[in-house]
Amino acid sequence: QVQLVESGGGLVQPGGSLRLSCAATASISRVYVMGWYRQGSGNQRELVASITTAGSTDYADSVKGRFASSGNSARNTVYLQMHNLKPEDTAVYYCNIKRQYGEYWGQGTQVTVSS
Repeated sequence: QVQLVESGGGLVQPGGSLRLSCAATASISRVYVMGWYRQGSGNQRELVASITTAGSTDYADSVKGRFASSGNSARNTVYLQMHNLKPEDTAVYYCNIKRQYGEYWGQGTQVTVSS
């Protein structure tokens, strides 16, 4: 069973930066998009950033200009560089890889932005 393993979350002060990483434990074929979602307390899970195998990226309006997604679909790795973090970015962040016949989710990594 393929798993997505995330790392890089933690506690950071407002204005700080974090880099999240995600890697699959085995090869995933027919990937067409990789991305990051987040779920804050009492909120629904929302898409934060995505990157296609062609390298096209998309971001939630709330993170545009502050977050950057990158990855390698052949290696099934995806990253989220986060700058100028705000308290409202506090959430559990989930890695997601979509393939032709399904998708995989990571276990989630907590990001807390607080002074």
